Amino acid sequence: MAKENLNDLQAFVAVARERSFTRAAAQLGLSRSALSHAMLALEARLRVRLLTRTTRSVSVTEAGARLLEAVAPRLDEIELELDSLSALRDKPAGTVRITAHDHAITSVLWPRIQPLLQDYPDVRVEFSVDYALTDIAAHRFDAGVRVGDRVDKDMIAVRIAPDLRMAVAASPAYLTGRPLPLVPHDLIDHRCINLRLATNGGLYAWDFEREGKAISVRVSGQTTFNNTFLMLRAALDGMGFAFVPLDIMQPHIDEGRLVPVLQEWWPSFPGYHLYYANRRQIPPALVLVIEALRWREGQEQVCTT
Repeated sequence: MAKENLNDLQAFVAVARERSFTRAAAQLGLSRSALSHAMLALEARLRVRLLTRTTRSVSVTEAGARLLEAVAPRLDEIELELDSLSALRDKPAGTVRITAHDHAITSVLWPRIQPLLQDYPDVRVEFSVDYALTDIAAHRFDAGVRVGDRVDKDMIAVRIAPDLRMAVAASPAYLTGRPLPLVPHDLIDHRCINLRLATNGGLYAWDFEREGKAISVRVSGQTTFNNTFLMLRAALDGMGFAFVPLDIMQPHIDEGRLVPVLQEWWPSFPGYHLYYANRRQIPPALVLVIEALRWREGQEQVCTT
């Protein structure tokens, strides 16, 4: 059989992993039509069907799954080795792809990475906002961010922020004529702003803690978001109580735009950690990013609201 075009194999891997021609085409910088024709041509040359297409989804056939398992790791190794060649230059270069949710990017990642990008113009960083516990290997990210350091055994976790404290507050306008909640369960009788979880599609239950006693409350309200800053905006606009990180809420509390409640119940969680694959060679650009983000005791956290 004639040697296959690596670009076509890379395109097949992208479609198989994304399960979408649209997302894979955007990732590869191709049109959806061109990508579809390339996959049809690949199947014709191999004389086997690799993908099952419907109007709503794309999945791999048995043959496609076999090809993906054989080819994808080798293409990843080739890409890693090509990236590592940048170490031979005077300055590191290449793209670092990071998945994290909006608060982590705004409060931790961007303030520390932005100066690095000015110092290293050949380094590029791509941020993907996601609340799910993303499998960075499957989705071809270089690193991800989550609360705490519990990661898979083939991953390394590096602390990048202090402990995270959550807070509850509502606007004075919303609270007019309403009683203040005295215990977490009182929130059930109030309008609250919910967070939709990407991992399982459910609503986040608000966790509280006091003197070692933990309480979880499922709240309800008129609004649900999957974005921390939109939840804060809704609270400022009088839509009820929001449960968001204290650092982005504190300026509004100080200025009287929000009224805090249940302070003695506000929980703290282990700070943000960057996690990445434990492998023999780490691209120099990723090394730079890791060191720029690494948390050191006494380091101030910057927050932009």
